[in-house]
Amino acid sequence: MKKIGFLSFGHWTPSPHSATRSGADVLLQSIDLAVAAEELGADGAYFRVHHFAHQLGAPFPLLAAVGARTSSIEIGTGVIDMRYVNPYAFVEDAGSADLISGERLQLGVSRGSPEQVVDGWRHFGMEPAEGETEADMARRHTEKTLELLEGRGFAQPNPRPMFPNPPGLLRLEPHSEGLRDRMWWGAASDSTARWAAARGMNLMSSTLKTDESGEPFHVQQAKQIRAFREAWAEAGHGHEPRVSVSRSIFALVNDTDRAYFGVNRENSDQVGVIDDVRSVFGRSYAAEPEQLVRELGQDEAIAEADTLLLTVPNQLGVAYNAHVIESILTHVAPELGWR
Repeated sequence: MKKIGFLSFGHWTPSPHSATRSGADVLLQSIDLAVAAEELGADGAYFRVHHFAHQLGAPFPLLAAVGARTSSIEIGTGVIDMRYVNPYAFVEDAGSADLISGERLQLGVSRGSPEQVVDGWRHFGMEPAEGETEADMARRHTEKTLELLEGRGFAQPNPRPMFPNPPGLLRLEPHSEGLRDRMWWGAASDSTARWAAARGMNLMSSTLKTDESGEPFHVQQAKQIRAFREAWAEAGHGHEPRVSVSRSIFALVNDTDRAYFGVNRENSDQVGVIDDVRSVFGRSYAAEPEQLVRELGQDEAIAEADTLLLTVPNQLGVAYNAHVIESILTHVAPELGWR
């Protein structure tokens, strides 16, 4: 059994061929797709965060709106770039959105990917400390966020407050008690997966990974997951972690599917360079349901994970993306024992 959700990058472009032609379009359709996915029985609605781009930026207004319109589906990010984040504002916003949703947030964060502008985090008032890299800064922001999510008081109360204070040091409010355990780290390498495990964060592994052995993507990703779980056990945390992987999967069940994804499909991994690091990009899956079952059954990383996020082509509109999700839930997941 697996939790199955969708991951939207929230693209929009002012083109007549796009169903999302503005920021308003993509935000409102993101909410509608989450509602539709919940009605179909999907387990999660996740959104990618990119700054300075025609994509989804500030995540918490969207997460709160989805939380208010749904009742059971998990609501998450994949991922928030912690180079840009003030941990104190993050914790207040996250606590509010989580309580609105009935404590359904699953927040994926990471050190971020290449952005649209040079050092965009500087425009947000962020600066690495002396001797730090921007990746170090992201991890420092993350560790402070995790500390604040514990809910311990740290701020000295005013002796003459406007309103009465509880006794002792004060914490950020509103506090959501279980959110600390629902934080995920988007890891590209084995070492950062182990770093996340040591800090009690769940693992989110996407469709690309640092190429550390030259093996197929899904084999390297499965090894990363096993390394994460070993580090988790060594850390002695009191609960079991969760692990998600992302995949582009399309069941070809009608002529529209075949027109979009049935031609010129890429059957192999791709290799590229991100931030001067050789990376391997996982293949997409697009085939008739019977063939998909055979191909996905050989994906070692999917087998290792408890959660599968389907990357959806959000510019094709809510109705078609709901169809993409339903096709996997109906024609593929049961045959693989995921449902």
